Amino acid sequence: MGWLKKKKPKHPEITVSEEDGVRYLHLGGEHIQSAMKIEAPEDLELDYTRTMMAFLLFHPRPRECLMVGLGGGSIPKFIHRRLPSVRTRVFELNPAVITAARGLFSVPGDSAKLRVELGDGAAAVHESEAGCDLLFIDGFDDGDQVPTLVSDEFYAAANRALRSPGVMVLNFFGHDRKFDRYLERVEAAFNGAVICLNAKDDGNIIVFALKGAPRSIEWEELRRCAFRLEAKLGLPFVRYVVGLKKMNRWTRQALLIGPEAD
Repeated sequence: MGWLKKKKPKHPEITVSEEDGVRYLHLGGEHIQSAMKIEAPEDLELDYTRTMMAFLLFHPRPRECLMVGLGGGSIPKFIHRRLPSVRTRVFELNPAVITAARGLFSVPGDSAKLRVELGDGAAAVHESEAGCDLLFIDGFDDGDQVPTLVSDEFYAAANRALRSPGVMVLNFFGHDRKFDRYLERVEAAFNGAVICLNAKDDGNIIVFALKGAPRSIEWEELRRCAFRLEAKLGLPFVRYVVGLKKMNRWTRQALLIGPEAD
């Protein structure tokens, strides 16, 4: 009689923990998927989520957002509250995540400005032809990238899903040995119009893939935009502008966007 192979569960197990007034969501293990300060549920608790909002330096007036992966709902809550002109659709595969996000992480119910849908976010991106101007991709399974969200085909579909101008925001772990491979795929799909920014506290790398962007943006323009955004949203946009020099091409006058000239 052979051993019976244990069937892998359809969705990773969800656990919730709390420490020092912060509630954490874990999917499939101990890795932190999302965090919320209980006394300030609409703030962005984790540094990488705050860094993802740096997309506003490149695309300051988004209107339609498509988000793959809900987690604890930190970013959709923030956008819903602080960027009221944006309409957001979030796709989440795991119904228990939606239940936890609404019951334990203060994600509001569906409205004209925010809708959470049970479904395959990767498939939604493939089906969305110029359907949004802001695309958030933050899908992990206990710290591992979801394969359907890092393929050449997916990034090509993401480009098609975006209107111009538009931006795709991606979250990667800085220690991921496959990061360079993923980045090359994003660059191929967006003709090299890709900007990287380190999340200072969390060790993540946030990638912004730009559609319809200029070939360069002057530092003075970026600084003016950063001061306005920092005053409005209370996030360290000025620090983000400084951080753009670490992983991207630039001159004294401007941040360079797109492939190097031959």
